[in-house]
Amino acid sequence: MRYLIAPLFALGLLSAAENKLGKPLAVKEPMPIATLIAHADDYVGKTVQVQGKIVEVCQEMGCWLDLTNDAGQKVRIKVTDGEIVFPKDGAGRAVVAEGKFSKRELTKEQAIDRAREEAQEKGAKFDPATVKGPLTVYQIQGTGAVIN
Repeated sequence: MRYLIAPLFALGLLSAAENKLGKPLAVKEPMPIATLIAHADDYVGKTVQVQGKIVEVCQEMGCWLDLTNDAGQKVRIKVTDGEIVFPKDGAGRAVVAEGKFSKRELTKEQAIDRAREEAQEKGAKFDPATVKGPLTVYQIQGTGAVIN
């Protein structure tokens, strides 16, 4: 029996470790995504923590994920390439993620380039006429996450 329990215990520890990505979470409680979106400018430059369901993950490098709340509001967690690699099969799983909240103002040309790149990543067709600009982009520069 001892020989059966030890490997199962080790496997459990390994599985738990795989769910923690990047640095340990420092903020005590996640903030509702709705609050972050409603008061976005108040949080720019600050470390925030959010919780939600993963709806999409970068399929090229695992360098970003989009998470949503029950109301369908989304926020993107972007990480430095290679620092954290989100599991490409993570859609549908719950996540708590943390990082610095940022705001970028994109010109129409930059917004088109961004949309073109995302379409290429997804293997989707792209029509530049569908992009309205300029565009304000808010996202979290991720430093750590726990995926359940």
